[in-house]
Amino acid sequence: MGNLNTESALLLVGILLLTTVLAGSLSSRFGLPALIGFLGLGMLAGIDGPGGIAFSNFSFAQSVGTVSLIFILFSGGMDTAWSDVRRVAAPALLLATIGVFVSAGIVAGAAILLIDASLFEAALLGAIIASTDAAAVFAILRSTGLDLHGDVPALIEVESGSNDPMAIFLVGAVLLFIATPDASPLALVPEFMVQMAMGAVVGLAVGFGMPWLLKRGGYRQGGLAFVISIATALIAFGAAHVLAGNGFLAAYIAGLVAGNRSYAAKRTVSTFQDGMAWLAQVAMFLTLGLLVTPSELGPAIGPGIVITAILMFVARPISVFLCLAPFRQFGWRSKLFVSWAGLRGAVPIVLATFPIVAGVEGAFAIFNIVFFVVLLSSVIQGPTINWAARKLRIGEHDERVAVREAERSVVAKV
Repeated sequence: MGNLNTESALLLVGILLLTTVLAGSLSSRFGLPALIGFLGLGMLAGIDGPGGIAFSNFSFAQSVGTVSLIFILFSGGMDTAWSDVRRVAAPALLLATIGVFVSAGIVAGAAILLIDASLFEAALLGAIIASTDAAAVFAILRSTGLDLHGDVPALIEVESGSNDPMAIFLVGAVLLFIATPDASPLALVPEFMVQMAMGAVVGLAVGFGMPWLLKRGGYRQGGLAFVISIATALIAFGAAHVLAGNGFLAAYIAGLVAGNRSYAAKRTVSTFQDGMAWLAQVAMFLTLGLLVTPSELGPAIGPGIVITAILMFVARPISVFLCLAPFRQFGWRSKLFVSWAGLRGAVPIVLATFPIVAGVEGAFAIFNIVFFVVLLSSVIQGPTINWAARKLRIGEHDERVAVREAERSVVAKV
C-alpha cells in the first residue's frame, strides 16, 4: 500500500470495507458470527491471500482496536435498558470480575500442564481470552428468530459490556510482573479498585452530561448531535484514563446512562451510534485479519484446540456455575446456556497485540493461539447457539411464540 497515491488508497479502503460487510453478512446467513466474515476477508486481503497486502504494524492495529472498542461499548451501553441492568446487576458483576478471574486462572493452569507454557505465557494467555463477546450471540439469535426466556439475555448482554475492563486489567498486571518481577500482587488490588471506581464515576458524569447538553443546546436532529455523541464516547474514555480510571468501563457506563435518558435526538443518535459500532467492528476485524499470516498458524493448531476445549468445557462452565450459584432465578439449564454462549471475539485478539507491542518473548505464538481460539469458538459455538437453546428449553422460535400468544388471546376473549 506504500506505493499507492491518496485517491487509490481511499478507493482500496472503500472496497475493503464494502466487501468486508458483504463477507460478514454471508457468514451470518450460515449461522456464523459476522466476525468470521470480517476476519476472513482481512486474511484474504493479507500477505498470504490474493490481496497480497503486507501489514504488520501491531501498534497501529492496537490503536484501531482501542478506538473501535470505545464505540462498540458505548453503543452497547446505549442499547441496554436500565431495567435489565437492575435485574441482573449482581450476577453480571460477579461474572464480569470473579468469573473472568476464574476463567483466566483455569486456562493458565491448563496451558502450563497441557501445552508446556511458561508461567508468564500461561498467565497472559488466560487473561487475554477471559472476556466474552455477546454481540455475536445476539446477532445469531436475531438472525434465527430465537426468543430467550427470563433474565438470560439481559445477563449475557450486561456481562459482555462490563467484563472487558477486568480482562484488560489482568493483561496489564501480567505485563507489569514480566517487566517488574519483584512487584507485589497485593499492590494491584487498590489500583484495580481505583480504576473501576473512577471509570464508573467518569462514565456516570459524562453520560448525564450528553443529554443535558443536547437539551440545552437545542440539538434536536442529526448533524451536531452526532458529533456530540462521538465526543461523549471519546471524552468518557480519555477522561477516565487521565484520572487513573478504566476508560472502557467509563465508555460503557456513559452509553448506558445516556441511552436511558430522554432527549429529542435520542432515536437518531442511537441509530447513528449503532452504525458507528458496526463500522468499528468492520475496521477492527479487517485490520486484525490483515495482521494474521495463515501460513504461520500451523504450530498454533494443537495448542489452540486444547485451550479452546478447556475454555468451552471447563473454564467457562465452572466460572458461570460458581458465580451464579447464589442466584436462584438461574437454573442449571440457564447456567449451561450462559456457559455455551460465552463466545470469544474482538477483545481477545486486540489484547493479544499488547504483549507484542511490549516486546514480550513468545508474544507472536500467543497471538496466533488466541486468533485460532477465537476462530474455533465462533465456528463451533456460533452455529450451535440455536440448538443449545432448544435442547435446554431456554428459547422458542418466533412462530411458536406467535402461536402461544394467539392461543392466549383466544382464551382471554372466551
